[in-house]
Amino acid sequence: MSKFNKAQATTAGPVSVISSTPARGQTYEGATGYGRDLKSELFLLAVQNLVGEKAFYETAETRDTRFTHLVRAVAVSDVVTGADWLTKFVHWLRYEANMRTASIVAAAEGTKALLDADMPGGRKLIAGSMRRADEPGEFLAYWRSNIDSDRPFPKPVKRGVSEAVWRLYTEDAVIRYDTASKAFRFADVIEMVRPTGSLQDKASMPIKGTWRADLYTWLIDRRHGREVSIPASLRILRKNAELRAAALKDPLVLLDPVAVSDAGMTWENVLSMVGDRIPKADLWTALIPSMGYMALLRNLRNFDQAGVPDSVAKHVAEWLADPEQVANSRQFPMRFLSAYRAAPSLRWSYPLEQAIGHSLANVPELPGSTLILVDTSSSMYEPFSKDGTVMRWDVATLFGIALAHRCEVAEVVSFSSKQRFYGDPAGTNTKVFPLVPGESLLRSVERWKIDGYFLGGGTETAGTVRKHYQFHDRVVILTDEQANKNRLEVSKALPASVPLYTFNLAGYRLGHSESGIPNRHTFGGLSDAAFRMIPWLDRKGKGVWPWEVEKAAVAA
Repeated sequence: MSKFNKAQATTAGPVSVISSTPARGQTYEGATGYGRDLKSELFLLAVQNLVGEKAFYETAETRDTRFTHLVRAVAVSDVVTGADWLTKFVHWLRYEANMRTASIVAAAEGTKALLDADMPGGRKLIAGSMRRADEPGEFLAYWRSNIDSDRPFPKPVKRGVSEAVWRLYTEDAVIRYDTASKAFRFADVIEMVRPTGSLQDKASMPIKGTWRADLYTWLIDRRHGREVSIPASLRILRKNAELRAAALKDPLVLLDPVAVSDAGMTWENVLSMVGDRIPKADLWTALIPSMGYMALLRNLRNFDQAGVPDSVAKHVAEWLADPEQVANSRQFPMRFLSAYRAAPSLRWSYPLEQAIGHSLANVPELPGSTLILVDTSSSMYEPFSKDGTVMRWDVATLFGIALAHRCEVAEVVSFSSKQRFYGDPAGTNTKVFPLVPGESLLRSVERWKIDGYFLGGGTETAGTVRKHYQFHDRVVILTDEQANKNRLEVSKALPASVPLYTFNLAGYRLGHSESGIPNRHTFGGLSDAAFRMIPWLDRKGKGVWPWEVEKAAVAA
């Protein structure tokens, strides 16, 4: 979904994060706050920074401004030091962390900083930030709306975007993404940047008569209202036009999955064309074989409401539960929890439970004993993203319990503070969650909710650590890092020899403890990649950036 490239637009896991010592500043709730170095702070903020969305303790504007300043500072320091950290980070953010908006904003703001400082590097930064064909237009819309609304696009912008266009603009992409709802259509982008391949690509210019040259020309003609036929080299677009014309006379032609696939149509295209002319159960039955994993996952409610027969649902369930499909889908576990809560039928429960299990397959088995603390204070009762299907504490609970099932011995504790209002007596409010051997993960999450483990109130992190630490081999905290003012900081609440892993779901600027020093590690965001770091850090005592993990593993 576009955040910047809209029709009304004017012209705008994770690593152990290092903090500075001694402490500087305070968390929002008044506890000592540790400021992180530029790269660590940027990393932590980026992986949870859904641009334009409000956090409990920071407005969207505050967070976005902080993100922009960090990106610009790191971009310039990279050139000064001869590093390419930001380029690797932005590429990882888009291709591994699968964060679309943050990568575009980072590439744009980093390039702006480099241009202002008369430094190179913008082209490579921009080209690596885009993975989907609607993103070149999204990038240009952001640039026009947030950076420069008047002057021509600078050369690094044109070259970086053109390299992405060369790689991403295809016939299928045109059908899927080139819609009238966008301010920057494909043709607009092509005319602005005049696409070529990379500098290393000898055949980097569109040669007349090739499909790419024909596609660019046809898109521009269409954009300017010139009536031209679709060139013979664009076979998918020709079939698409033919099928659309036939469907106007007889919508039943859209029930042929082969014809729909050959025409490059998406399930959204077919739904919009058919309207109410075909029974929804028949339509979904025809569409399901050609739908992707995410499309199936997000439409379970629609399948049920349309009355899709069990025989068809059985195939959907098998697809959802397939380990290979789960791995390829790159979906975070909270997607499955969200789908589970949205779907009215119980026929999806077990497949979704299996899918969650597969999505966490890379969570390692942890030897020894682990104390897992799940923050369920009031600030955690905030949507994890805009759709609001799952809250932060839902996600924290899901991962906390999942990790516990992979530990040799684990204790899971929900915590907050007795202090609900200013003036109330302080103190910890905790509740130990009993793990049930063999219980499904989704059932555990529901039991957490039903049995009252979402506590509310303030945050008493250090007090909770002191209360529940009993010579565990490690402590894991899932939180937004907002600690009430404590007599001791969180990291000092347990021996320095015991590893402390904090998973931050909000990305606030000042953390509740030191990080990056031996046995103190803060992670931005939640994914199986983050959990894979725990045993490695147990052994090595230090972290590396995600794009360096494989290299570090080989060296080890």
